[in-house]
Amino acid sequence: MATYRDLRAEGITTRAAAALTGLSRATAGRKPVTPLRATRVVPANRLSPTERKRVVTTLDSARFVDQPPLQVYAQLLDEDTYLCSVSSMYRILGEHSQVRERRRLARHPARVRPELVATGPGQVFSCYADIGIRAIHLSRLRFVRACRARVVWRGGGPS
Repeated sequence: MATYRDLRAEGITTRAAAALTGLSRATAGRKPVTPLRATRVVPANRLSPTERKRVVTTLDSARFVDQPPLQVYAQLLDEDTYLCSVSSMYRILGEHSQVRERRRLARHPARVRPELVATGPGQVFSCYADIGIRAIHLSRLRFVRACRARVVWRGGGPS
């Protein structure tokens, strides 16, 4: 592409420069893509490290620990206190890996599955008594064996 531009700068026609370089005129005529800057421009109004620390301590205080940044922002504005924008609060929380559900939610324990224990015949009765031992399918045979076992609940389940 640089060769094409050099030829065009020398005054050679577009058609001739494209033929000499082997590029199509459509490709050569497109606006070149500007490369991305290697360094990002730091905004002038970026929060200083002390201001960022103040935002984190405010969001982690006992008063605001279970509230989302939008509610914290509104309450602080009601008190005539402005720390930063809501999106900055989310960005700062994300840097500290705290963007998650901030409320304390109840965690339900996993459901305990019953364990089948066979201590003798005829301890568990089922409505599927018509399935006999002659069952050909292996899962039915297991079911028949399970029907002859006693159900033991371990954990907080019913007994």
